[in-house]
Amino acid sequence: MEKLIITCAICGAEVTKENNPNVPYTIEEIGREAESAYKAGASIIHLHVRWDDGTPTQDKERFRLCMEEIRRRCPDAIIQPSTGGAVGMTDEERLQPVELLPEMATLDCGTLNFGGNEIFVNTETTIKNFAKVMNEKGIKPEIEVFDKGMADLAVKYHKQGYIQAPMHFDFVLGVQMNATLRDLSYISESIPAGSTWTAAGIGKHEFTMAAAAIVMGGHVRVGFEDNVFISKGKIAKSNGELVEKVVKLAEELGREIATPDEARAILGLKERK
Repeated sequence: MEKLIITCAICGAEVTKENNPNVPYTIEEIGREAESAYKAGASIIHLHVRWDDGTPTQDKERFRLCMEEIRRRCPDAIIQPSTGGAVGMTDEERLQPVELLPEMATLDCGTLNFGGNEIFVNTETTIKNFAKVMNEKGIKPEIEVFDKGMADLAVKYHKQGYIQAPMHFDFVLGVQMNATLRDLSYISESIPAGSTWTAAGIGKHEFTMAAAAIVMGGHVRVGFEDNVFISKGKIAKSNGELVEKVVKLAEELGREIATPDEARAILGLKERK
């Protein structure tokens, strides 16, 4: 079984310091949390950025400053900006970080209910345009999947030439799709041969889905974006603490952890000059 790639989603766009005072907002805080995850064993830093007051933004300059701070602290980490942004942002806002030419960026492959009256909109035109821009810039998309239909759409767009192989998926379980072994097994068997995948369990499902992915040959995402607790009722001190727990699970289950360069080889990332 190939080595385990750990992604850490260090802050997201929705979680706040009221949920966990260690959620990073400032450039220094984002760098600190990325470093804690990297040192614990994460190869990929999934990145949203905030203004200092915690307001989510897709501002290109803010991304640039945060990415520079992460690279200063974690020189070989893979930085994966989100093009999802936050609910209500325009496509133009959301695409800003790809102008910085990261190795990877996220590609949401469908519209979903995001809680209450919030709907996160991704039309067919949006998905195809985002994929086209990433292809032109040599950026590998991580295909964000919240239900089976999104995986099917990604495969359809691959066949149409919008998404290139080898494809990499992130299965987000516990928002729109149930976080069960049945659902993870079903969706992981629904993608093309040669694809790679990561499981991200939301909230209380984080470590159950992590353990399942480790055993099934997938990869794992954790982080404050998805869950702010290290165990029931106990706030995590850092993103690094969440990553450390995955590393311990992997050791117990006999799976080695991939370095950033090993992750690049597994994902088929293009070499950066």
